[in-house]
Amino acid sequence: MNPENKLAAWLRLTLISGIGGESQRKLLAAFGLPEHIFSAGRAALSAVIGSKANLLLDTDVEAEVAAALRWSSEPGQRIITLADAEYPQLLLETPNPPVVLYARGDVALLQQPALALVGSRNATPQGVKIAEDFAATLASAGFVIVSGLALGIDAAAHRGALKMSEGKTIAVIGTGADRIYPARNQDLAREIARRGLILSEFPLGTPAMAANFPRRNRIIAGLSRGALVVEATTKSGSLITARLAGDIGREIFAIPGSIHSPFSKGCHALIKQGAKLVESAEDVLEELGGWQALPMSSPQSSPSEDSCRSEESDPIAAKVLAQLGHAPCSLDELALATGLSADVLLPLLLALELEDKVAPLPGNRYQRLD
Repeated sequence: MNPENKLAAWLRLTLISGIGGESQRKLLAAFGLPEHIFSAGRAALSAVIGSKANLLLDTDVEAEVAAALRWSSEPGQRIITLADAEYPQLLLETPNPPVVLYARGDVALLQQPALALVGSRNATPQGVKIAEDFAATLASAGFVIVSGLALGIDAAAHRGALKMSEGKTIAVIGTGADRIYPARNQDLAREIARRGLILSEFPLGTPAMAANFPRRNRIIAGLSRGALVVEATTKSGSLITARLAGDIGREIFAIPGSIHSPFSKGCHALIKQGAKLVESAEDVLEELGGWQALPMSSPQSSPSEDSCRSEESDPIAAKVLAQLGHAPCSLDELALATGLSADVLLPLLLALELEDKVAPLPGNRYQRLD
């Protein structure tokens, strides 16, 4: 089956109204790839999703599939499935990852260390300034800044990252990737698509609906090593993001404020529940510094004589060790940094492991030892 037909099968699975993410994942677990699902037969499908099998087999979404394929053929636009190498590993490890993602911009950012920075839509000027400053510093330190393109703190986070020449940001939106909400952020969205990434799980044409924004928050949390909340009331949607991040083991950070400000009460509640109180971006970096972008990692300053000989005799091994540094690093991150494929890296990492120069870690990650 050619790549376009394979993508069409993924789209058909996800574009049928009434077949939600849970049913989609059940079918994929039972039958594998979407093309196997649609050839499985009504009885076999019914055993997995009951009467929804009729909906799956009898609903015509060919026009929607064709429109999505046309959209994804445009420059800078991609539809990423669970089976694609570009699918972010951290998101894949969450309980309910989206089956497909619609992306506008640089999909390579999905493999880089990221930090969620979120907060109130009705932010104070001070909160906006804080968010921009934190985002700029953290982006310059190597983190991709992830937020939701909302007014207030979200927009400030994106702007702060883009202030830096090397800064990158991902906007996870609650509409289709062909729509921008709110309209006031149109210019910002265009800049993010040009220099960063806009990401959505929702089909093209999906309008802004209240129920979609809490759903997109799990993607913001899932993409990120940690979540920083700048300003939030006790009913802020950013607290949902923080809770979701905490549920999947991510670090939670919160900036305190005046006890009299309603925009501080959400952050204070998080701190009471165990979030780390931060007063500067350096506080975040101290906790997450090991996840900085690989080019910022430096090899050990005093390598052993044996390691020097090995690196001199094998320049590819030297390149891998230099990029690996001493912080835990995933195979995908290492491949991105070195330009080497997994087929090349895996035997090389095994050889370095046997020489006690690299240690394997849980989650398909590696760490330099020598």
